[in-house]
Amino acid sequence: MIGWRDCKLGDVVNLKRGYDLPQSQRAPGPVPIISSSGITDHHAIAKVQGPGVVTGRYGTLGEVFYVDRDFWPLNTTLYVQDFKGNDPRFISYLLRQLDFGARNAAGAVPGINRNHLHTIEIRLPPLSAQRYIASILSAYDELITNNQQRARVLEDIGNLFYREWFVHHRIPGHRGRTTRRPRGKFGDLATIQRDGINPFEFPSEEFEHFSIPAFDAGGRPFIERGETILSNKYCLDGSTVLLSKLNPRIPRVWLPFPGDERRAIASTEFLVLKPAPGITREFLFCKCRSSEFVDEFSGLAIGTSTSHQRVKTEGLLVMPSSVPDLEAIKRFTQLVAPMLKMSSALRASIQNLGRTRDLLLPRLLSGRVSSAQEIA
Repeated sequence: MIGWRDCKLGDVVNLKRGYDLPQSQRAPGPVPIISSSGITDHHAIAKVQGPGVVTGRYGTLGEVFYVDRDFWPLNTTLYVQDFKGNDPRFISYLLRQLDFGARNAAGAVPGINRNHLHTIEIRLPPLSAQRYIASILSAYDELITNNQQRARVLEDIGNLFYREWFVHHRIPGHRGRTTRRPRGKFGDLATIQRDGINPFEFPSEEFEHFSIPAFDAGGRPFIERGETILSNKYCLDGSTVLLSKLNPRIPRVWLPFPGDERRAIASTEFLVLKPAPGITREFLFCKCRSSEFVDEFSGLAIGTSTSHQRVKTEGLLVMPSSVPDLEAIKRFTQLVAPMLKMSSALRASIQNLGRTRDLLLPRLLSGRVSSAQEIA
């Protein structure tokens, strides 16, 4: 390709270690603090002028973050101190392609050495091509970000309706505050489904795997072959709600919409909740995401480490819980169900956009294709 050249990463950018900023020295402000896992806090003062590119130096290897404003990179990161005339957004995509793990220089503690990274051999396009490549890939990222925001807004609206109707007891059509419902237990609202399967016994079959990593990666199941799934799972259908019993102070509540092409399974770190007669899974989903439920549910956790706590199933079923009027639940569900279904569709779109972007990324950076249409 005309204008492309072979060089070393150190010829293209200069990476520098970030800066320490103890919690006690942080002041409220708009400046993002970037750690190895992205924006983790904010501060009043910026250390580096944006736009910038940051990658993890310890812990999360290979995660690359583009920052469009002034920022503070922590000392667990490396940031691009000098772009040497190259396009910052393009550099962020270039760094995503590098095998940082192969440059691990810290033994038992994952880490990378910037001097080693500077020696990596790369192919660099001219600045005009850098900007064109970055414009294609960033269009996908912008669509992903917009859909993420829309999905969150729809789910948050459902939460707001839940609080108004079933926490503050203000249901449209009733004068003033409604009468509080009798107290019962969570087991009056749902049962726990335990139908199991060993996917490894079906090595060539593809499953929709609703796992903790899949939830954390965007709320869409991973498509995995049975031969790669080495432990028993729960069977799943579209009438249930998934509630993580792992580290309950980090709420992971999932309203699954399995497809028809594959069997759906769930990690045993989830509780598979089946609504009781008259109770809907949309109501259960919003209830399990409410702050009141999270506080009570977290109180059932056992374990010495806050990062490895779990809730016992029996504790959930006897947890005190009000039992709302079934007609109110029906009306509530008619209101929020379309929002939650649209949120799921947006998350599916996010997953597809991410796959297309990740397919384009190496091909554009190698010069094998010059536009998204060539692999559409």
